[in-house]
Amino acid sequence: MRILLINIPHPAIGSRIPKEQLPPLGLLSIGGPLIDAGHDVALIDGELGPMKLEVIAEQALAHAPDAVLFGHTGSTSGHPIILQLARTIRALMPRTLIVYGGVHPTYFWRDVLTGEPQIDIIVRGEGEETVTRLFDALGRQQNYAHLPGLAFRVHGEVRATPAAPVIKDLDAYRVGWELIDHKRYSYWGNKRAVVIQFSRGCPHLCNYCGQRGFWTRWRHRDPQKLAAEIARLHRDHGVEVFNFADENPSAGRRPWKAFLEALIAENVDVTLIGSTRAGDIVRDADILHLYKRAGFERFLMGMENTDQATLDLIKKGATTSDDREAIKLLRKHGILSLATWVAGFDEQTDRDFLRGLRQLVSYDPDQIITLYATPHRWTPYYRLVEQRRVIQEDQSKWDYKHQVLSMRHMPPWRVFLWVKFIEVVAQARPRALARLIWHPDKKIRHAIRWYYKMGRRVWFHEIISFFLRDKRIADGKTVAEWLGPAQDADEESMAVKKRAAA
Repeated sequence: MRILLINIPHPAIGSRIPKEQLPPLGLLSIGGPLIDAGHDVALIDGELGPMKLEVIAEQALAHAPDAVLFGHTGSTSGHPIILQLARTIRALMPRTLIVYGGVHPTYFWRDVLTGEPQIDIIVRGEGEETVTRLFDALGRQQNYAHLPGLAFRVHGEVRATPAAPVIKDLDAYRVGWELIDHKRYSYWGNKRAVVIQFSRGCPHLCNYCGQRGFWTRWRHRDPQKLAAEIARLHRDHGVEVFNFADENPSAGRRPWKAFLEALIAENVDVTLIGSTRAGDIVRDADILHLYKRAGFERFLMGMENTDQATLDLIKKGATTSDDREAIKLLRKHGILSLATWVAGFDEQTDRDFLRGLRQLVSYDPDQIITLYATPHRWTPYYRLVEQRRVIQEDQSKWDYKHQVLSMRHMPPWRVFLWVKFIEVVAQARPRALARLIWHPDKKIRHAIRWYYKMGRRVWFHEIISFFLRDKRIADGKTVAEWLGPAQDADEESMAVKKRAAA
């Protein structure tokens, strides 16, 4: 079958401001198995440009696919754009099958299929195995209604099959790197770059995160095979930067250490960046030299907040002492720390923001990124905020960089100014500026200067957007009124209705 993968252009500032794009790992991970199964697979990456939706639709029409597959890393914020493009493609190619996968449709499959007739099939959960089986059945003109991990309509009725089992062997399906031109992708200051993945899932139970439910459990790739793949991409395609998509790659110390050692043995000069937990950095204090030798230049640590009460509220399972210690340990080994700080988990006041700023400065991270708490129906955190008001109804802005939830004690403009003030104070303090100018490691100095360059552009762009472009509502619906009941409550309600109907 002729299958077309489409990566939509995302409006998020982080996608547009750097003018550097990373390849869509999720779609490439689907593409590789489909190619190996004998299908004719192509990719349109709308992020490059970015491409206008009508141009993507025209190119899709020229490709004349049997099926179009959509998915996006920024799942909820990308959802409105995918729906819009899917409507256009349906009008141009009414007989083409449209398949949609990702986190958002996995959890909202019933809503999507009920309200969006242009979507034919939803792939729920991991896609590699499910999509391969789906298109094998379609190619043979066989019924696919028995395959796990799908949702679809039968005579207008929305149905879903049981969840697909997790993929035990992550090396069983390869990434379709041949679908991209590596020269068109860069990051970290115009260095050729890709997104890579060592593991899936996370063993922790933070109540605002849906990754545990999506991936089910933590698994990892073969350490030696991933190291060899990184070395091959570097030697054959000139890839310099590898951005880890893992939620928590270092969750298993033994396999993670084996990967670091295997990559060191490959003897390639690469830059690695990723995310992890501060507790893992503290745990690995004795092997952080391996992190550095393997090529790690920065870790984003999901600290979320510097207030222990807030960390307890979101069940982070972390301590502020670990956060501070992790930053010190990374600096000792010449690795940058990027700390996240999230506003809006709970009702905040000016005093709370001031205290948060003081604590963040005392942590002394190399870089910070401020985000806003964003409710998702499939997370336990959702139940904590069901009665708070939604002030941002445009879901394309549910990208963690826009305030979605109202604050009882503060209007949005004041929350916004506090967040911008925290960013500039944290990044312009003397210690941080000194490292910007005089850091002894040339590669790290390049990374710091690139981040400041991008951060400065984003900072001003966000201010202009907030006051001149973005729209908010003063007194919107509650979260529950806007999105409906929590996911588990909704599923139980549907089960009761089915039993009553039977």
